[in-house]
Amino acid sequence: MNQDLLTRCSNAAAPSGFEGPVRSIIRQELGGITQITTTTAGNIVCELKGSGGPTVALLAHMDEIGFMVQGITPDGFLLIVPLGGWWNHTLPSQRVRVLTRSGRSIPGQIGTKPPHLLPESQRHAVMPNDALFIDIGASSAEEVAACGITIGCAVTPDVQLQPLDLPHRWMGKAFDNRAGVYCMVEAMKRLAAEKPACTVLGIGTVQEEVGTRGARALECTPDLAIVLEGPPADDTFGQSATCRQGVLGQGVQVRLFDPTNITPPALGDFALRLAAEQGIPCQPTVRRTGGTDAAASYPQWHGTPAIVFGVPTRYIHSHNGILDDRDLDACVNLTCALTHAVRDLQLTIDD
Repeated sequence: MNQDLLTRCSNAAAPSGFEGPVRSIIRQELGGITQITTTTAGNIVCELKGSGGPTVALLAHMDEIGFMVQGITPDGFLLIVPLGGWWNHTLPSQRVRVLTRSGRSIPGQIGTKPPHLLPESQRHAVMPNDALFIDIGASSAEEVAACGITIGCAVTPDVQLQPLDLPHRWMGKAFDNRAGVYCMVEAMKRLAAEKPACTVLGIGTVQEEVGTRGARALECTPDLAIVLEGPPADDTFGQSATCRQGVLGQGVQVRLFDPTNITPPALGDFALRLAAEQGIPCQPTVRRTGGTDAAASYPQWHGTPAIVFGVPTRYIHSHNGILDDRDLDACVNLTCALTHAVRDLQLTIDD
């Protein structure tokens, strides 16, 4: 496991619309081995030319969920709107960083009215977004302005990657989707050394968390799209053990369905068979909820077959997630294996 890369990916402060730091990481890692272009929307496309044949796109969205400063009160508190889908149960008292236009990173904390001062009817309720604010320790709007904070500044969790005491386990922020970015970068580096026959596009997309906007703005039409993600694990306390499909340490998820994309059955079967043949641990997955950049397949890529490979992660869409680095390895391995085998893939529609 490339600890340095995972650390930089996870720690990068890059919510939806502010993906520059992750774009820079991808450029640093792949600039010497691929031809890189940046689209008007902010997507980064890293092309690895093959000797002909199909084009395979490896997509990973660069953004994480975060906030934007919506207002500044006279007594120095920052009002916020969410960028992406937060679970508000997790937010009060969490540490954050406010990112100024000049590049400063200002520490603060998410605050709300203390329960001691709430009526009984509200004391056990989830705080809505408009009841949350950020406290940077200021006492006036003038002090906030002196820090360089203005309306429109981005806000991210103040979390640093760290290993847990058990082997292979890591805790950090933004694994949705820096786990996918990590896998895309590592797969592209390996494929560059192995020289596949097909052309490979390593793509970092923007604004997935607010509606898969970057993927929908792509102008390329690949023959196959492999979407690399950090989806929710389902192996924690209180969840049914009878139908777990995202268990840490048991391999890459191969998603066959979610409400935004149906993986072509021939493609899903091919990927699972390939994993079995090569001894790559994997977990076939059907999800009732959620969605990924694969949703862009039909409106944007004219129905390009798309499959999602995921690194199961506990507690996504919160300040801290937990993953297993063996699942990162499995995701990279299956991504490379499918890319090499794409010429053997036969997608047929049975009438």
